[in-house]
Amino acid sequence: MASEPPTGAYIPGTFDTERRSAAGLPLALIEQWRDTGQSHDDARRLLGRFAARGYSVVSDSAGLTKLSQRLGLLEVLALIDRPKRILHAHARAIGGEAVGVWAADNAQMFHPESADAGVLLSVLLKVQDEIGRSCRVRIGIGAHYGSFYGLAGGLYGPEADAIEDIAENHTEGGELAVTGAVVDRLPPGHSFVLRRKDGPEGVVGGVYQVLDGPRPGDVRPVEELRYPIPYSAAFYADLLRLERCPEDVELAGRLAAEHLQDRTVVLVERSVAAAETPELGLLRGLALSAVLRETGLALMPARGAVEIKIAGPLALYLFEAAAPAVRFARRLRADLAEREIVCRIGVAAGPVLAGETPGGGWDVAGAPVNLASKMAQDLGRAGRVYLSEAVREQVNEAMHLDGFTAVQRTISGVEMTFFEG
Repeated sequence: MASEPPTGAYIPGTFDTERRSAAGLPLALIEQWRDTGQSHDDARRLLGRFAARGYSVVSDSAGLTKLSQRLGLLEVLALIDRPKRILHAHARAIGGEAVGVWAADNAQMFHPESADAGVLLSVLLKVQDEIGRSCRVRIGIGAHYGSFYGLAGGLYGPEADAIEDIAENHTEGGELAVTGAVVDRLPPGHSFVLRRKDGPEGVVGGVYQVLDGPRPGDVRPVEELRYPIPYSAAFYADLLRLERCPEDVELAGRLAAEHLQDRTVVLVERSVAAAETPELGLLRGLALSAVLRETGLALMPARGAVEIKIAGPLALYLFEAAAPAVRFARRLRADLAEREIVCRIGVAAGPVLAGETPGGGWDVAGAPVNLASKMAQDLGRAGRVYLSEAVREQVNEAMHLDGFTAVQRTISGVEMTFFEG
């Protein structure tokens, strides 16, 4: 993506925190940053109280792109529920804490610096064993020991971003990958079987596959605690029923009619650029996300749309209809460009599950979210808007979409057609 604007540029004087909460965005910290000289020392001072050192464990489900082609959303959510429950129950048993809201197929746990690396790896191997025995969906797990910043319910910083990328893009189902920083904390003479993964070293150094090792004999999963989900108790009870009866077509149809809605998702990724130090990069990025939020809120229609969340460089919005979503996406791109912020935007439509999270704010799950992400983040170019086939079909007669051209790509073994403009 293109470079970020100069330090401190285009930061609004006040944030409209009363009008709507900003899930995932620490507005108070951003305002404090704006009132400083925005130097490296200022950044370190402000971020110091949020510093955390320990282990970040991130998981990502494998094969969901293909699976989503033949299964409905609720069936997919039911399939990915049990692996997340297993990871959460075992990690909690050894002192791990859940990070964020696990709306999609990703999960994240944080373990304190005092955690034993050998115990952690043993438990994660046991997690993969249990998932392999009892689940239809496998997950890849990445673990890193390092320094992070705990902000707005999430882990921030270059090391946090790096281990998320490893888990999401460089692991396969059933794999456990750990960084050299984790390996270095294993006791001498340990019995884990490690193999170095191919590829250049990044922010977190070398990465290793854990091929085998001891399993813990005395760890009891904490199964009575639910992992942090954005579902109501009533919906989650229905989801568990579907998980127990995956072949019950009548049940799946009834639950889909009751819980799912056809909506249009707008996913925005703003530009990111390297800064002189990680601390400066983090706070400058958060300030740009605040600009993205304020710009988006100013452009949103009074009815039929909701801001889902702003998280890092990403923003997510939900619209009742496709045409207002496309108009919003194009205007947002133009207004951000005037502020020297380059973005890429994906717009996709279809059945979604959306609702308020327990801690405030909203979250959404469904194929449109994944499709918007793949069009914009995985395949998109800076400064472009991407429309799914469903969106193009819905707005083609109502709007003039001159300049949009069809694109055909294959990702995760699935052929996709979408439109770039």
